[in-house]
Amino acid sequence: MVEAMEAKRIGLAVAAKLLGYPDDVYPEILRETAEAVSEVEDLTLRSRLETAIRPLQSLPLRELREQYVWTFDWKEKTGLYLTAHELGDSRERGAALILLQHIIGDAGFVAAAGELADYMPLLYELLAMRPDHVHVRALDLRLAVATKRVADHLPEDSPYREVFAYLMEEVFGEPSEEDIRRLEAKREQADLDELPYPILYGMDGTARTGTDPTQFKMCN
Repeated sequence: MVEAMEAKRIGLAVAAKLLGYPDDVYPEILRETAEAVSEVEDLTLRSRLETAIRPLQSLPLRELREQYVWTFDWKEKTGLYLTAHELGDSRERGAALILLQHIIGDAGFVAAAGELADYMPLLYELLAMRPDHVHVRALDLRLAVATKRVADHLPEDSPYREVFAYLMEEVFGEPSEEDIRRLEAKREQADLDELPYPILYGMDGTARTGTDPTQFKMCN
């Protein structure tokens, strides 16, 4: 039987792969991830991860891209950016992102080029690789609360629903009501200083406005 910490690391690493944008290489990533999961010796863990992967395997790439964009890029409550859940569009996000960049660098982790430091799949992978790092460990609760917020607002028919169900049930567990209230209060306070327009991020992470929205990731 896989010990709890190792199972958590495996789950985080798999989720990080599954929740990446479905670009042209995503089918290969999905195939490799499924193969790696098939080699997990713990039958319960393997079955649970296969359940999370299966809905993504069943969709054509084009449809999966559409699902991804409309689920994660255009819905504020199901976005994949940690500080957006915590701070909305507040100017405080800039400082929060810089702090996360320092944490990532200090942990010896190399983020994908152009991706924002608060991209949750990136932080899942970081937590899987460096659970021993004190500042990375501190992200655990923050990610738990933000992950629950996404999980609670996913449509019933979302192909990503099983991934988030797995994260909540097997990786993070249920955050306390007090932790959730703190997140909501922090976001509500920050929203008083929100920016006057939404910020659109291209796939390279560059902020843009006034452009065709289908090309970009939305972080608000």
